[in-house]
Amino acid sequence: MMNNNYLIIMAGGIGSRFWPMSTPETPKQFLDILGTGQTMIQQTIKRLHGIVPIENVFIVTSKNYKSIINEQLPEVKDEQILLEPCMRNTAPCIAYATYKIYKRNPQANIVVAPSDHLITDETEFRRVVNKGLEFVASNDVLLTLGIAPHRPETGYGYIHAISGNDTFRKVEAFKEKPNRATAEKYLAEGNYFWNAGIFLWSAASIMKAFQQHLPAVAGIFKAGTDKYFTVGEQAFIDEEFPKCENISVDYGIMEHAENIYVLPADFGWSDLGTWGSLWEKRTRDEQGNSVVGSEVQLYDCQNNIVTVADNRKVVLQGLDDYIVTEANGVFMVCKKSEEQRIKEFQKNC
Repeated sequence: MMNNNYLIIMAGGIGSRFWPMSTPETPKQFLDILGTGQTMIQQTIKRLHGIVPIENVFIVTSKNYKSIINEQLPEVKDEQILLEPCMRNTAPCIAYATYKIYKRNPQANIVVAPSDHLITDETEFRRVVNKGLEFVASNDVLLTLGIAPHRPETGYGYIHAISGNDTFRKVEAFKEKPNRATAEKYLAEGNYFWNAGIFLWSAASIMKAFQQHLPAVAGIFKAGTDKYFTVGEQAFIDEEFPKCENISVDYGIMEHAENIYVLPADFGWSDLGTWGSLWEKRTRDEQGNSVVGSEVQLYDCQNNIVTVADNRKVVLQGLDDYIVTEANGVFMVCKKSEEQRIKEFQKNC
């Protein structure tokens, strides 16, 4: 019996905020930034084991990363690796994968997930995903997972849900990253959720939404139906993909469609978008230091995140709230509070 559950992994980002460990040549989704022995993209596939069979996983990424995926995920066939010739944000990425999946299975129900997020409670995550897939299989809806906020976070976008006790809530609006006062208001009201960027829908429902809200993008990938799973697919994509509008699925579809629902959840999610968020999620000692590297010695240090190679001897004294990392020929020491300057450092290095 055919399994109708599919997974689209978005893996084209360049991971600039985790420089120098993450580089355009090897961005963070292909790194073991948590020190678990598995890269972020390997964890993304593993946590959906038992829900989505490996042959139903489709990875959308840059042409530059194909060899890395072949190496890290040898069980994934080349036809499941969708190669973008250029960056065009998430809407074209999702549309390409969806039209290809639909050709194989018009009954497909799809999970769309970033390749570089952390989820600590994978049992709860699988329970939520199973519940969501059941919902989208029998309803013409676009479902997003909303994370129950634990603090007035200003680094995430929010989902405003219509109040109610139903498991699946109608979405009133999507909100940009708020300031502190607004975030505190969202937390107090109780019907706002962090936007995790994880979506569930049937292929038919999201294709209908593309046709309604982004018809030019839909037209490009519909025209390629005869090319998918053939030797002519990549040439078609190389020619047509750059013609797509550079737009996210959030702006292009989710903020305009009427059939948007949110499933509130809490499974230890973080987008690991900053060194500071990585520090929060990694194991820390009694002084609040998180260390990856077997030869690191700390004296009078607290609340630092240190990431160096195992054979690198490093001695640190008196540091408080710093990022210390060495990778790709660069040694960086930076205050956590100043990490927004990392792109500046990278540009000048």
